[in-house]
Amino acid sequence: MRIAVLDSDPAQADLICQVLTGAGHSCQSFDSARELLGGLKKDGTDMLILDWNVTDLPGSEVLRRAKEKLPAKTPMMFVTNNSAEDDIVDGIGAGADDYMIKPLRRGELLARVQALLRRAYPSQNGAEHLQFGPYVFETRPGRLLIDGNVIDVTHKEFSLALLFFRNIGRPLSRAFIHEAVWIRDAAVPSRTMDTHVSRVRNKLRLRPENGFRLVPVYSYGYRLEKMGA
Repeated sequence: MRIAVLDSDPAQADLICQVLTGAGHSCQSFDSARELLGGLKKDGTDMLILDWNVTDLPGSEVLRRAKEKLPAKTPMMFVTNNSAEDDIVDGIGAGADDYMIKPLRRGELLARVQALLRRAYPSQNGAEHLQFGPYVFETRPGRLLIDGNVIDVTHKEFSLALLFFRNIGRPLSRAFIHEAVWIRDAAVPSRTMDTHVSRVRNKLRLRPENGFRLVPVYSYGYRLEKMGA
């Protein structure tokens, strides 16, 4: 899905887009409200995420103008540095579907975005059929096949494997993996993640002779590599 992000802080915009592109979405960031509104008029979007405190227009005005340019079902979420109740009430009252308070947590961000998209576009958020060479992921009910044969994996193993395949060649930090797969489990021992990675590597036979290998990145995390790429 196409997601537009408005945030005057480049680091925050980069974080949001990294999480969303890692989940398979297309993300375009804007650093001013006027630039965003011009982009929406030209290209549209499937979802809007905006900082409530941009400098050139109040958040409520950005929402109002965006709603004039987009279909009524387009989900809109705002992020804010301020946890004061008045700000949150103002944002929801202006028409936002959800909100998050900075600093953003990757797993929660992705979970909230996916929930809004499923609600807004039910016909486009059914079971996905994703194929990477001999590997096929059916996101509902969470089935994984290799060369047409079903592989017995747990829910966490399926999510972990899909995360790696959606980010082939990209080093993923342990913190990113934790937020994306374990989400609300605050404390996951390091050995638990390593055990899951080892099981994914073995069950999916992620070895060079099969075209892929899953390798540790020293003092950082893991990376899935496609051989010959």
